Amino acid sequence: MTSSEAHAAIEAVWRLEAPKLTAGLMRFVRDLGVAEDLAHDALVAAFEQWPADGVPRNPGAWLMQAVRLASVLEVIYLVFNEGYAATAGEDWIRPSLCEEALRLGRTLATLLPADAEVHGLVGLMELHASRFRARVGPNGEAVLLLDQDRGRWDRLLIGRGLAALARAVALDGGGGFYALQAAIAACHVRAATPEATDWARIAALYARRVDVTRSPIVRLNHAVAVGRAEGPAAGLALVDALTADPSLAAYPYLPSARGDLLERLGRIEEARTEFERAATLTRNSRDRDALLARAGSLEAQVPRHSQFPTSNSTRPRWKLEVAVGSCRSAALSTAE
Repeated sequence: MTSSEAHAAIEAVWRLEAPKLTAGLMRFVRDLGVAEDLAHDALVAAFEQWPADGVPRNPGAWLMQAVRLASVLEVIYLVFNEGYAATAGEDWIRPSLCEEALRLGRTLATLLPADAEVHGLVGLMELHASRFRARVGPNGEAVLLLDQDRGRWDRLLIGRGLAALARAVALDGGGGFYALQAAIAACHVRAATPEATDWARIAALYARRVDVTRSPIVRLNHAVAVGRAEGPAAGLALVDALTADPSLAAYPYLPSARGDLLERLGRIEEARTEFERAATLTRNSRDRDALLARAGSLEAQVPRHSQFPTSNSTRPRWKLEVAVGSCRSAALSTAE
């Protein structure tokens, strides 16, 4: 196909498909201007690829998927994260945001049934949403993963989440950004008790994520999982290697993760200091209350005469991850 033939075909397809494409995008973003921008991006992609690759069998579906799909998935993911672990304010979770993100994800999975990452994201959200009832106490306080009543987890959502993850694995092996996170969440929901959690598999899955993203937050989650799989000393060594990373300088879940590991090692004074530092960094009041309560519970364990020095150089400290047993993550994490 010549370039002029391809351009003529694109223009003909565009006249037919543009209204449907824009309307379909509107269902996701609920903003006409954004939907029109995304539709235009798909048109640009068609002009770039069709002259070389030819007109696809289903031009309308091609244009929809080319929704900058990755960008749409990312928006849905971030909306869910903010609902699952509110960045700031008085509420620990914001269920309405999670429900909207789930609605969008399920709709997208219906429209694009052969896309593995769509199913991976839906699986991830379903599995995390299954724990909502157990994540908040009677007064709105945070209840961390290892303290949750697993009998309150929603078995219907767990079944949906595992089925979506299975579809992602069947389509491409389950190695995508969202499917790997869903696989980690699946390890938790498959464990009848906290002690039955397969931490070695979780650590291995996080290691794969580190290879894919190189994110310091993912590295921190990997360290937390290693601390459960191999012991707190092994986890602390990995956390300490992250303390000089400037991107984590104001991230509260680094000191909270470090505090948990130090407590498990019996280094109570240092652990208390870490939880107090984490409390000064978080912008969510429920987080702050939980961290200060954790620090307070340790204060009584510190001998009055103890003079353990703490070095700021060993205690420097993102939305979707950390600190098992200490406080929630700002993203979808091992801690939640």
